[in-house]
Amino acid sequence: MEIMEVSQRLGLALAIGMLVGIERGWQEREAAPGKRTAGIRTFGLSGFLGGLTGFLDLTLGPILPAAIFTMFGVAFIVFNRYEAEHEQDYSVTGVIAAFTVFILGVLATVSDMTVAGAGGVAVTALLAARQPLHRFLRNLSWLELRAALMLLVMTVVALPLLPNRTIDPWNSVNPFQLWLLTIMIAAISYVGYLAIRIAGPRHGIILGGAAGGFISSTAVTLSFARLSSGNTQTTHSLAAGASIAGALSIGRVLVISGILAPILVPQLAVAFIPVILVFLAAGFLMTRQVEGDGNTVDISQGNPFELLTVLRFGALLGAVTLVSKIMIDQIGVSAIFPVALFSGLADLDAITLSTTRMAGSILTTEVATTAILLAAAVNLVTKMVLAVLFGSRAYALAFSIATLVALAVGAATYFGFHGIA
Repeated sequence: MEIMEVSQRLGLALAIGMLVGIERGWQEREAAPGKRTAGIRTFGLSGFLGGLTGFLDLTLGPILPAAIFTMFGVAFIVFNRYEAEHEQDYSVTGVIAAFTVFILGVLATVSDMTVAGAGGVAVTALLAARQPLHRFLRNLSWLELRAALMLLVMTVVALPLLPNRTIDPWNSVNPFQLWLLTIMIAAISYVGYLAIRIAGPRHGIILGGAAGGFISSTAVTLSFARLSSGNTQTTHSLAAGASIAGALSIGRVLVISGILAPILVPQLAVAFIPVILVFLAAGFLMTRQVEGDGNTVDISQGNPFELLTVLRFGALLGAVTLVSKIMIDQIGVSAIFPVALFSGLADLDAITLSTTRMAGSILTTEVATTAILLAAAVNLVTKMVLAVLFGSRAYALAFSIATLVALAVGAATYFGFHGIA
């Protein structure tokens, strides 16, 4: 190793230590000189010592470097303990940071300098994010944490175990792809839930409807319909929340289609964008009619997604995929339409995922687009029926008008565009 390279590597080891030391020193900048176990100089020297230890390992073998690291660790722990007893602060972060700096210093001399430098920046960023991370943990509920862990288990543990091939005689159900699509829907729901969760400190009807649009707009419409019977002063807010949920559910179909079958987006957007705009406009107009001083109802959407809900969705998606393929093989591509109509009664995601996977191969672009539009129309009508059956008269009237106008505008735009084309 040439002297220039040696200087560069030792300089990087020193720079890593000083970078972490700047953050550590800034955190304890109010302490008097000599009252801190480690600051910019100590961490800088720790990184440099790690770099020297790495060179010793290259020239003399591992025994002396191991002894140096042991002595360094013991000394740092002892001095940190004295400081902890004096300050009554028993955080072990400083010790772990010092060990990490030492190891990164070693890495800078014996391995890839880019990896060592990136590691130093990442460690410093993590240490500097102490307050935001602690605030995030304080605000994180157990249900949200459990949902995040469940999503990780679904992705990291369960997904690699599934076979990436079809397992049925009709060559339609691929467990790996099926579960991957299920994870995608769960992730979209979770991200949307968190986005609304962060948007405000309290859960009102409008935010509750928006959050529900990422999870299940049908469930939101039914829940708000039941609430409207006993909350006459919040009827317009409840109808506005249901309208916003409907807009976001249609928007979600566009996003899914854009990810899996971008070729469908131009035709779907012609019908769906007007529907989304009408629902958003209706929601805005209805919020302006809210009586009183902005009464709200605490609408808890609960967990972003439950395991049983995810499993049921996966089963529904598999069933729709299987039935669609069998009917198409037996009857022809027109069989996708009754499947779409039936599926749209309860859910839009399953038929959207199933159809987009077949678009361009089994199904033409026109057939796939029509199937998704039919499912969306049936789903909107279903939610309107739920509002009429279970909601107050004012809630049902407001939501039904918004839905009928959205359907009419979307249909007129779609057929008008195709008529011109």
